[in-house]
Amino acid sequence: MRLMYACSELGLGHASRTIALGKRLEQRGHEVFFFSGGRAFQLLKKEFKHVYPVTPVAWYENSSGVVTSVSLINILFPLPVYNSEADKFEVKTSCAMETIHRYYDLRKRVYEIAPDALIADGDLNALRMAQRWKIPDIYVTNVVRPSFGFSSLLSPGERITEIYVKKCRKIIVPDNKPPHTICEYNIGDLQSVGVVNKTEFVGSFFDTNPLEVSEKRVFAPVSGPFGTRARLLNMLLPVFRELGVKSIISLGTPGEQKTVKSGNCEVRSWLSTQERAEAMREASIVVFSGGHITCFETIKYAKPSICIPTQPEQFANAEKLQDLHCSIVAKNKNQLARAIREIEENRATFRANAEVLNEVSNKYDGLNRAVEIVEEVGAA
Repeated sequence: MRLMYACSELGLGHASRTIALGKRLEQRGHEVFFFSGGRAFQLLKKEFKHVYPVTPVAWYENSSGVVTSVSLINILFPLPVYNSEADKFEVKTSCAMETIHRYYDLRKRVYEIAPDALIADGDLNALRMAQRWKIPDIYVTNVVRPSFGFSSLLSPGERITEIYVKKCRKIIVPDNKPPHTICEYNIGDLQSVGVVNKTEFVGSFFDTNPLEVSEKRVFAPVSGPFGTRARLLNMLLPVFRELGVKSIISLGTPGEQKTVKSGNCEVRSWLSTQERAEAMREASIVVFSGGHITCFETIKYAKPSICIPTQPEQFANAEKLQDLHCSIVAKNKNQLARAIREIEENRATFRANAEVLNEVSNKYDGLNRAVEIVEEVGAA
């Protein structure tokens, strides 16, 4: 079977899922052609043979995270934005123009590939193209109709994009079934959207089998654009120093291998996959932004966590983990300090709740079920 696989670059969790599912599809003998932009394209390029660049589509984002009001203006108009890494101002193209270019980037390969099916991980442009060219399509997502912390100003645009979600053949949610769905508040009311019968919660694409763990230090994997990472570091370091917390912070800067020590805290520019797994295994508490993939990392190791969200999707995941009594949401230094103290005082309770969630998550085989769905849709 020949498959087109389009991956959103809005957060590298999409790329991580794409790599996991893409490799499993290739193992089953399918020929897969991947499309993405930005850093996601670079990651996919390292893993697969057939990888093609497409125009990235992004929200307007600065050191505070996604700026909703400015993003609305940026839908139609290009705007200046400060690139902290390059230390200069740039012009961000309008989302409308990015969308048009991305659509045609995808379309120009259709004749060449002649796909039996198209898989879109978070890429609505790919769904639109598949439906216009009558290609069987599968949507992989953890966001359908956000119901928590999502600006009502974005609702009109949300309803427009739902047109393509409603028309796709199958929706795969790489998460547990309710009531243990981590992305529940991002998925929203599927009955209301009209896609409940075509949506399947298959479980995480990543291994969540429990391992023997220890509790040596707090681990804080930092993610996001440069400005966001800097803001989080400026929140974490003073609190860790004040409390005398033994900790390790990973700044998520690929290619750099720098280590700086500040009191009991070790700041690393980058951790390899093996180093990150070891840091997770040895964590007493995991402090992170609330990304969907990292949520399941904390579940794998049954770790109590603290979430410091920087965008609505992360905030919704964080609130659900808090509702499941595995995590605490913190928005500033004072709340972070209180959260660390609370978890240290009630560690057994938080860990027991995380172990329950781990047990539920291990009932699923998300990757194999996702492959079966792709094969069913492609053969129909």
